[in-house]
Amino acid sequence: MSLSHACRRLVAVTAGVTALTLGLALPALAHVTINPGTAVQGSFTKVAFRVPNERDDASTNKVEVSFPLDHPLPFVSVKPVPGWKVKVVEGKLPKPVTTEYGEVTEAVTTITWSGGKIEAGQFQEFEVSMGALPKDTDQLVFPTTQTYSGGEVVKWADEPKADGSEAERPAPTLKLTPAPAEGSEPAASATPATAPAASTSTTAPSVAPVALAADSSDGTARLLGGAGLLVGLVGVVIGALGLRRGRTS
Repeated sequence: MSLSHACRRLVAVTAGVTALTLGLALPALAHVTINPGTAVQGSFTKVAFRVPNERDDASTNKVEVSFPLDHPLPFVSVKPVPGWKVKVVEGKLPKPVTTEYGEVTEAVTTITWSGGKIEAGQFQEFEVSMGALPKDTDQLVFPTTQTYSGGEVVKWADEPKADGSEAERPAPTLKLTPAPAEGSEPAASATPATAPAASTSTTAPSVAPVALAADSSDGTARLLGGAGLLVGLVGVVIGALGLRRGRTS
């Protein structure tokens, strides 16, 4: 087998493997997701529900996101999306939930965006500001329904599996991390605390060596600059003499 034939065969095999890899990866990339995927417990955050269009023959024209009722969010607001209508629905909770802001009996249950279009090969992000995030859970799940112009309805409602494997149609999930413990500041933050003691001393601030070093380096730079200029002038003179001799000869 010739070298050129072997190279063509290698290229063909590589292309096939690449296409297979991309083909296997596409379904994972097409999921409806929440970005960023993590936030701090007890905080307020802004997230974007990223909705890709998976169909070549239809556009996405409606997206409905369901909010958790077991961990309601007291404050929710949406950012307008050009070309889309938004509807925020609030409802009574199955049972009141006590939060640091008091007892919550009603909360946002769904947010629906409609009237726009996500064409084939495109995606859209729908931004929501919400909080305060609960402190007694490590995740919030937002089941999402995606509707296509042809009438197809896809429900992204599968909760994360306990073994860590991916569900067939995973719901957008926001992972919650514990807030940093109070007083757990970096060690470097202790440095400013010693500054007042140093300022009460009668000793003059130790800035002179720094200024001296700056003057010294400045003088060195000027000396090197002058030497470079001198070398340049010598080169010009030598070049002129050489040109003159050439003309004379």
